[in-house]
Amino acid sequence: MASREGVLFKRWNETFLRPGIGRPGTWHYGHQYIARNVVTTAGSLPGAPDELSLYATEGYWQGSGTKLRRYTLRLDGFVSVHAQWSEGELLTRPFTFDGDSLQLNYSTSAAGGLRVELQDADGTPFPGFSLEDCGELFGDTVAGDVRWNEKTDVASLAGKTVRMRVVLRDGDLYSFRFVRSPANGQ
Repeated sequence: MASREGVLFKRWNETFLRPGIGRPGTWHYGHQYIARNVVTTAGSLPGAPDELSLYATEGYWQGSGTKLRRYTLRLDGFVSVHAQWSEGELLTRPFTFDGDSLQLNYSTSAAGGLRVELQDADGTPFPGFSLEDCGELFGDTVAGDVRWNEKTDVASLAGKTVRMRVVLRDGDLYSFRFVRSPANGQ
């Protein structure tokens, strides 16, 4: 169950966090009572980005004591668009943006990847921003810059109505954002 303001709540029947592998003291009523807030914490690996931490109690209702466990998620990692190896596509609704570069939060296999096309409202690719102009992205990052013809600059499209087409193979796209790059003094 979740709420943005603490008044209206939405409940999902699907499990968000499972108790993990079966071991003594797990998989019983009251296991994994989640603390009140999600907390941003430093990444657990050197050089890794920050991550989201959720804290949960184990054994609160049963057993001789309570344990506290930390679960982690990638930033903006609650939901993703997923594609199998056979490839999938995402086409956004028309929108406008402000910024001069596009960053994606994504994760692919070593053999997977994704490419992005920026289109006008009618679905025609903007010159220089077609799928063929986009270098394939692969790996795992929360802020990967999209490049068309080795350039990240999308400022010429800022304020225009655009649609974004993403072609994804064996991976997940979690979020996207248009940002002002530091190189442009913003």
